[in-house]
Amino acid sequence: MTVTAFAPETEERFVLARQVADAVLFEGYVLYPYRASAAKNRLRWQFGVLVPPGWGTECEEHDFQHTECLMEPKAGATLAVEVRFLHARRRTVQRARPDGGFDTVPELRLEDRVLVPWDEGSEERVEVVASVDELLGDGVTYPFRLPAREDTEPVVDEAGRAVGRLVRRCEEISGTVRLSARELDGPYRTMRLTAVVENTSDWTPPEGRGADREAALPHSLVATHLLMALSAGSFLSMTDPPEWAKGAVAACRNLHTWPVLAGEPGRADLVLSSPIILQDHPAIAPESPGALYDATEIDEILALRTAALTDEEKREARGTDERAAAVIELADSMPPEVLERLHGAVRSLREVSGPGPAAPDGFPDEFGVMRPDTPWWDPASEEGFDPAQDRVVVDGRSVGQGSRVELHPGLRRTDAQDIFLRGRTAKVEAVLHDVDGGVHLAVTVEGDPGADVRREQGRFLYFQPDEVTPLEDDV
Repeated sequence: MTVTAFAPETEERFVLARQVADAVLFEGYVLYPYRASAAKNRLRWQFGVLVPPGWGTECEEHDFQHTECLMEPKAGATLAVEVRFLHARRRTVQRARPDGGFDTVPELRLEDRVLVPWDEGSEERVEVVASVDELLGDGVTYPFRLPAREDTEPVVDEAGRAVGRLVRRCEEISGTVRLSARELDGPYRTMRLTAVVENTSDWTPPEGRGADREAALPHSLVATHLLMALSAGSFLSMTDPPEWAKGAVAACRNLHTWPVLAGEPGRADLVLSSPIILQDHPAIAPESPGALYDATEIDEILALRTAALTDEEKREARGTDERAAAVIELADSMPPEVLERLHGAVRSLREVSGPGPAAPDGFPDEFGVMRPDTPWWDPASEEGFDPAQDRVVVDGRSVGQGSRVELHPGLRRTDAQDIFLRGRTAKVEAVLHDVDGGVHLAVTVEGDPGADVRREQGRFLYFQPDEVTPLEDDV
């Protein structure tokens, strides 16, 4: 086993995969409106946090990640593994005194930014290269340690005068990477690769403080994920394996992470094991103008709302973090043509050669789409329906506007938020019919302080008749 910088050809293969891996690394790093004072930026980092084992027993976060996947290495192949994570770097703000000393302060206001205490994320990598033969049996174990360190950065005002400094401190972190492989029975030379990343730091909460996540974060591996590459051979997809391998894939054990094929589409020699579930060969949208860090895919809305922040809000965001400052600059300088690209993109269309089959009736429009002689929906069919008067029979009872029901969302629903409404009572506001003949009940939840506003705006929740139980007959 060697622990050195990767060979140039391995580095080249990692370039594309690192674009996605960086998005995993900084997922939710700082949330809109990108200010440290915002309530949703008080609880930092939600994905892939490996906490010290002495504290992990007191919380729902874990001190390890366990990855298993299948590979078909060729003779003499080596495995290159890159463990990537953030090391929390705690920043304090100090104001300069006339005598040359410094006082720690809650903020330092400058013309262009407001500096405040904050936990920055320092990117860390642990690289391990081992031959596949070394992985058999007990495998290889590589312990690593990042020492505590502290540095200072002077702060100067617009006139170039020193007005304070930033003090950044990283705490010591130690961990272990364990790699092993086992050959599986079958007609092909297939191996189950196991990769475990552990936080082995000996930090424990101070006496009397109990479980304190803020104190544990500087000793944690944050947003931890793996990149693994074979020098010769391939990995099998964990989401779409060949038929003969489905049983072996199902037997793989993945805890707190999930491996997918990464890198160039069509290749299978690289895997990204991420705490965020991804599809094979994930990629950054070509329209994306830059990282926005907000754990969403709504770049257009984020860019517009960020540009609309007040000057004071932007000052605080610039002082919160260099990455937040870059988002403010990106939103303020984005050309209209770049913003227009974010409005939407179609990725499912593909070029089709040759004429399509002729339809028995109808005619093609200017885009070659066949249009039937009669529309799929006739507006006149709405006549006779009245959402305020229509009723539907549920469990032998007539339900309509004004009826009270108990909600029981079905498993087929795609909105997970509806599960929280199970057992709640609601008032039926309307009975609606869709063009396919389905019936839907528009309801407002009883006890919802915003029910009147929703009713005025016509913003209801919708359930099907088999998802409600009538509570009483109408009088």
